[in-house]
Amino acid sequence: MNKYFFSDMGVMLGRSMRHIFRSMDTIITVTIMPIMFMLLFVYVFGGAIQSGTDHYVDYLLPGILLIAIASGISYTAYRLFMDMQRGIFERFHSMPIARSAALWGHVLTSLVSNAISVLVIILIALIMGFRSSAGILSWLAVAGILALFTLALTWIAAIAGLTATSVDGVSAFSYPLIFLPFISSAFVPTASMPGPVRAFAENQPVTSIVDAIRSLLAGQPVGNNIWIALAWCVGVTLVAYVFAMRAYKKQV
Repeated sequence: MNKYFFSDMGVMLGRSMRHIFRSMDTIITVTIMPIMFMLLFVYVFGGAIQSGTDHYVDYLLPGILLIAIASGISYTAYRLFMDMQRGIFERFHSMPIARSAALWGHVLTSLVSNAISVLVIILIALIMGFRSSAGILSWLAVAGILALFTLALTWIAAIAGLTATSVDGVSAFSYPLIFLPFISSAFVPTASMPGPVRAFAENQPVTSIVDAIRSLLAGQPVGNNIWIALAWCVGVTLVAYVFAMRAYKKQV
């Protein structure tokens, strides 16, 4: 590894973050859709949904956060794709910098920008009545799970950004990821679903992640959900990382 890898990666992170702050519509766009979902489900559908809690926003928030992250990583794929099309990586590689620093710059930018989106959504949820009895350790655990989830989806986005052949293709890959929380325990308990749908919902990664975050925020025992959630996040991250790095080396 290049001995200046971390300083090179910091420069690449700064470059990507400047692009985001010069165009704040990226973060605004990412947060608007989840906030609209939260408003719609809490104030329109909330009274008709039996979630087992007096405050539906408390039940709903974990799923909304995952939707926001799934929406946000599409911009990571888009930025990677545009850098590939413009030959930016080739220019960087003609300089004395670590070869993977440019890619890691995009990955870290995804973590930072999605963290900002998550904080904005939590603030809106607090205004809507969200309350948590979680202690500092539980909040740190929630932050860790969300960071791992973001990292897992970001490496999937990297594969799309490095291998797509069109802007439409690089944008469309995130749609199934955004839709996945709707077939989970994010909006309603899985017990209310028909058999086949319930079986899928209970055995896909979003449900365990949502349930773990919800229990942590409510100050309740997490059980095995947190280990299943971590296993999903780490497993997807490792697999996606391997394929993303292969695609990166092949392209540049």
